[in-house]
Amino acid sequence: MTEQNTESESTTSCGCKLGRVSNQYGLAELDDDLVARWTGKAEQQYSTRKLAKYVNELVLEQALEEANVAAKEGEIENTYRLLTDDDVSSGTQVQTRNELERDGVPVEEVESDFISHQTVYNHLTKCLEASLEEPTDEERLERSREKVGSLQNRTEAVTGDTIAHLERNDILDIGEYNVAVSITVTCEDCFEEYTVRELLDQQSCRCGGLSD
Repeated sequence: MTEQNTESESTTSCGCKLGRVSNQYGLAELDDDLVARWTGKAEQQYSTRKLAKYVNELVLEQALEEANVAAKEGEIENTYRLLTDDDVSSGTQVQTRNELERDGVPVEEVESDFISHQTVYNHLTKCLEASLEEPTDEERLERSREKVGSLQNRTEAVTGDTIAHLERNDILDIGEYNVAVSITVTCEDCFEEYTVRELLDQQSCRCGGLSD
């Protein structure tokens, strides 16, 4: 990827990799965009990992445009996935790189310009001096509910798939069944037992309601 002109270079927000990449690919509004997405002032809040993917797809898109390669809707995201996803076979990755090279895209150069989530975090906090507001107690509780609920759903799905697999292979004999996962928490002081959701909703065990 060729460097932009001197005027563009003078607008570089900082000397870190993300700043240089932003300048090199002409992503003039990227800093404001990243801050808005990270702090939740945009339509949704992005993690630094999601932001890294967002930036890298922008870089890939600009590289394709510079090589006069027209990309249809969804092709940028899919091409980036084929280049970087661990689930993609090495053969598919090589084929994708070869196709891009044939189209005039300097793939090795572009991939070397991809940034990590840590680079995004450092750029946001050190270069742009951005920070996240501390979540409220209710927001922390809601995130915890979602996290535990997701874990329970995942455990139920994996367990169900395992039983179905064993049944199909005549290793396990079972009739109609249902998989349910329940996580409980027991206080060692008051010996009360709660489901995780009950405890989060109450925000205290029985100890909290007892006087000293």
